[in-house]
Amino acid sequence: MTASDTHRTIDAVWRIESARIIAGLARMVRDIGLAEELAQDALVSALEQWPETGVPDNPGAWLMAVAKRRAVDRIRRQERLERKLEEIGHGLESTDPAPEFDTVLDTLDTEPIEDDILRLVFTACHPVLSAQSRAALTLRMLGGLTTEEIARAFLVPEPTVAQRIVRAKRTLAEAGVPFEVPEGAERAGRLASVLEVIYLIFNEGYAATGGAEWIRLDLCQEALRLGRILAGLAPQEAEVHGLVALMEIQASRSRARVGPSGEPVQLLDQDRARWDRLLIRRGFEALLRAEKLGGPPGPYVLQAAIAACHAQAATAGETDWARISALYELLVRLTPSPVVELNRAVALGMAYGPERGLELVDALVTEPALKDYHLLPSVRGDLLARLGRLEEARAEFERAAALTRNAPERAALLSRAAACAAG
Repeated sequence: MTASDTHRTIDAVWRIESARIIAGLARMVRDIGLAEELAQDALVSALEQWPETGVPDNPGAWLMAVAKRRAVDRIRRQERLERKLEEIGHGLESTDPAPEFDTVLDTLDTEPIEDDILRLVFTACHPVLSAQSRAALTLRMLGGLTTEEIARAFLVPEPTVAQRIVRAKRTLAEAGVPFEVPEGAERAGRLASVLEVIYLIFNEGYAATGGAEWIRLDLCQEALRLGRILAGLAPQEAEVHGLVALMEIQASRSRARVGPSGEPVQLLDQDRARWDRLLIRRGFEALLRAEKLGGPPGPYVLQAAIAACHAQAATAGETDWARISALYELLVRLTPSPVVELNRAVALGMAYGPERGLELVDALVTEPALKDYHLLPSVRGDLLARLGRLEEARAEFERAAALTRNAPERAALLSRAAACAAG
């Protein structure tokens, strides 16, 4: 194996194993920043040694063993320093033997790895952090992505991402956030934060807010991977399965959402033969698991049910828009927001005519939260066009184009404006 092949292998191993290694170390040192530092030290050792010695039979176990030894050495140094300071402070020599830390290596294996990773998930997504910091830290700790990769994914400068990650780790340490899975009401609140971060990552890939690409498949796939991991770690949480179902079904449309030149293709115009039936089946299975757990449906289960309605329709004309409208009504009651109302307006317009949808959209025009949201004029333009009010529709599409930061989406909106101008 050449050196370049070895480095590619190390990259792949790190992406797969880093979360497990960092999680195990974090339980040991109670500091995810230090845990990542120790894991990175093990990675450096692999980069130095494996090109010469070859890749071990169990590379993940090798990295974990090296990282554990580094952790134990660090604990020993810290303990010796503290003992020295205590001796100096008391002015006497201690005859107690130095603590034996080799047993720490064994205690790291007394709990399932899954428990450690679940703790890492809840710690990296703690609400004390901003949504952007949670997303960056999650991709770093659980996804194994480099700072450069995260910066490229979110189209922000690498130093900005680096600062977010550093500040996030410092904030967690200063706030004394415990490395644990919370219980009761706190767990429910923290789980909502975890799901929010994963869906944020997915949405940025599914419809990029900026840049030259409409879809970022790498981010969609990373969010799906994290969601599937979480579903395995928390199998009794219906909302986790709901989010996985939602992402699976939405991801199934990826090939059909982009035209030959990279332009966005609207849902009603997509070639449904290009939808990925395997992902749809996996989404339906995840939704069924969520429903079997019982209880009133949460927001992700409801959104997954809406996505399932689209997936079940062989053609756009067969879509059950009345049921989708009813599901959005439930979603509005559960999590009221202007964006959900806007989506409900689309469904109402499809189910009961564009006048009905436009009535709701017009009520949202003065909503401060939607002031710079490009989809508001985009939806309004679509409804106006269906009503034959083409000049008004053109103005709305042009306004939407001015608000979006995504180049392919801007071009598509300007094209729709031009079509309205041409009559």
